[in-house]
Amino acid sequence: MARGTSQEFSSKRHHSFHWTRKVGSDENDDVSSPPDHHRPKPAPKHTSSSSAVTPKRKLQSVAVSRLRSVIASLSRTRPGSQSGLGSRVVGTLFGSRRGHVHFAIQKDSTSPPAFLVELATPISGLVKEMASGLVRIALECSKPNEVDAGGGAEKTRLPSRRLVEEPLWRTYCNGKKSGFATRRECGEKETKVLKALEMISMGAGVLPEPGDSAGGGGEVGSGAGDVMYMRAKFERIVGSRDSEAFYMMNPDSNGAPELSIYLLRI
Repeated sequence: MARGTSQEFSSKRHHSFHWTRKVGSDENDDVSSPPDHHRPKPAPKHTSSSSAVTPKRKLQSVAVSRLRSVIASLSRTRPGSQSGLGSRVVGTLFGSRRGHVHFAIQKDSTSPPAFLVELATPISGLVKEMASGLVRIALECSKPNEVDAGGGAEKTRLPSRRLVEEPLWRTYCNGKKSGFATRRECGEKETKVLKALEMISMGAGVLPEPGDSAGGGGEVGSGAGDVMYMRAKFERIVGSRDSEAFYMMNPDSNGAPELSIYLLRI
């Protein structure tokens, strides 16, 4: 009687809990086997947890790679960022009365020039051009030539330097060819001029030649060594790695800029 009851109870439990384990010949196996809610979770749990962790790690790696690609693309698409210049710069044109025009671009009035060129145009000629109206100066340089890579049909272009580091420029003033401009290092004379103009944010004038204040040297009082200058704030627009433009900002913010300078690599 007890045996039948035990088998009946065992079969009922087998039916109600849907055990996947088969009932053995030993009766105690049926009675002592714990139900599903008391059993330890089977091994597939570890498989599911590992499969959940793997996509998370993949997402993290994808996010890191995307961030790196964005940073790299920003550095490539912002060529002007390497020069340390922003969207507002200080531009100064200066030169002795009998000399050529020097054009310097600075981050601010106390910074060393990031770009300094000497134009073939006389300073007196530039003054006349500006007195007649708007002045557009275009400085053009050539891209590096392609060279044969390994003797095959394929050619590769030499890596180009930054635009402000180009040494030689073809100069055009209001559409007319005006010789060449040459990149210069900031020497002693240029440093003295820029140092004397540190306190000037905008304006034009003349710096007396050193002989006038020192009392000797050369034709004192002739004015031949006087340095004429014009300083203003310029808006800097970067079109690409091969093009930049500098527009003189008018104090009254009305009308077109009186002076615009373009750097082009073609």
